Order: sequence, then C-alpha cells, then structure tokens
Amino acid sequence: MIAVAIDGSEASAAALAFAIDLAKHEGKPLSGIFVLDSGWADFIGNDWQSSRNARQGFLDYVLEQLQKQEVLARDQFSVAAGAVPGACFVSLTGIPAAALCELMRRDEFSALVLGKEVFQCCGRPSVKRLAADLRKEVSKPLYLV
Repeated sequence: MIAVAIDGSEASAAALAFAIDLAKHEGKPLSGIFVLDSGWADFIGNDWQSSRNARQGFLDYVLEQLQKQEVLARDQFSVAAGAVPGACFVSLTGIPAAALCELMRRDEFSALVLGKEVFQCCGRPSVKRLAADLRKEVSKPLYLV
C-alpha cells in the first residue's frame, strides 16, 4: 500500500496526485493519511500567558482548526482518489513525524509520499523539519513532492 500524507491544503495536492499515479503504476492500494497533531500542549508549555484558561482556550482553538483540516483532507482525498481501487483515508493522532514513522514500520505500507509543506497550515514549527526527520527514520521509499 502507498501512503500519502495530506492536510487538505494546496501543499498536499501535488503529493496526492503523484501518489495516485504511483499507486496506479505499481498496482497498489492508496491510503491518505492525516495526523491530528497532539503535541501542542507540550509545545506551548504550562506557563503560557500565565493563565490556565488562556492556555486551554488556545489549545481548544488549535484542536478545532486541526479538526477542520482533517475534514478538508478527507474531502480532498475522496475527490482525488475516489476511482483508485482500494483507496482509504486514515486519521492518526500524535506527533506527525512519530506517527508517520510508526505507520511506515507496518508491513502493509511500501512507500510514503508527502508534500514538503504538508501539515504546516496548522502545524508547529517542528513540522518544517518533517521531511528531514522522516528521511532519517523511514527505510522504505520516501517521495517528497
């Protein structure tokens, strides 16, 4: 199975198109992957703006934005990959790099495709290193589009 990391933005559209062509060419099913980033609480720390309510309000806002991106990603995938046999969409929760590395450790996935700016629409600054982090950890083919 070919995995493609998508977030519903234009940043993932080219990667999705490439992944669809790759899946068709190799005769493999395609899985669209969205990662709901659970690391925001650690990223902003406990002292944020010296107010628990402000911190929680921000975390609630981020979660709401990520959930909206998940819907956009699901829609983006279903429109683009609807005719691909065996295509499915999967939502994961976790730190994007760690979640994608864990996914690629599974035997059923043979390659990962992602856009170089995927997950940055709501992502923490560490997501900018996502491709570099994945290159170090993923031993299967990794296509950066």
